[in-house]
Amino acid sequence: MDQAEQLRNVIKQKNQNNIGNARVITITSGKGGVGKSNMAVNLAIMFRKMGQRVIILDADFGLANVEVMFGTVPKYNLSDLIFGGKSIREIITTGPMDIGFISGGSGIVGLNNLTKEQISYLVHSLSLLNDLCDVLIIDTGAGVADSVLEFVLASPEVILVTTPEPSSITDSYSLMKALYKNPKFIRNGTNVHLVANKVTSEAEGNAVYQKLNSVVEKFLDGKLHYLGMIPVDPSLEKAVRNQKTVSTVAPNAKSTKAFEIIAQNLLTGDDKNRYRWGITQLFNNFMGRS
Repeated sequence: MDQAEQLRNVIKQKNQNNIGNARVITITSGKGGVGKSNMAVNLAIMFRKMGQRVIILDADFGLANVEVMFGTVPKYNLSDLIFGGKSIREIITTGPMDIGFISGGSGIVGLNNLTKEQISYLVHSLSLLNDLCDVLIIDTGAGVADSVLEFVLASPEVILVTTPEPSSITDSYSLMKALYKNPKFIRNGTNVHLVANKVTSEAEGNAVYQKLNSVVEKFLDGKLHYLGMIPVDPSLEKAVRNQKTVSTVAPNAKSTKAFEIIAQNLLTGDDKNRYRWGITQLFNNFMGRS
């Protein structure tokens, strides 16, 4: 067997096993303070418990919520990759349970001014994450800023986090409106899941979903998929204050069980778009829009 045939067999095997297309899940919200980053880190913990290799890209630039919740200060960030000559492996910081995370860093503001060579290097470097993880979680900023919409527009799978507060629901609708009205939005190719956070019961979680989904259906001719709810939980609040993840320090807490259910729903659900795009295509899409 010559080298060319060996290469063809390797590629064929990768395609058969969907290797090379890590699952990309983008987590966003219409406003800050609704628990978006909590969703990212606790889902990552649950995915790890289910045997998945996970990397979080903290794209909530300038706030560094993920590193605070993990209690770990990264040595390098994404700007060190672009401008400092660091490799993709060097800028990945290891958090609890060997979860990797990449901090965006303040230098990300200059992405729109990158040269073609820098963009090509960035996309190539990020594509290497396909070999380093099974799930890439992107934690975006909040609201309808361009930096948020670009990630959401480029992603095949989005989790929208909201709370029962009227202002949170209104801001979530504003984000959905900006998304659906954007001519680059792939309406039939993007799954938008809703998670109701800080609710007192299953019934309240469903009510939040019904309220938001009804206006999305009526005014945007769209539809949200209800993924689940996270209850108000003192154990979660205590974990956040101590810069810990509730899933690790309180495995029997109500919120921990809820994160587990949501993770299971994501991994076992019938998601036809799960491997529609790999990481390479995601960031090509992102850079193409920027």
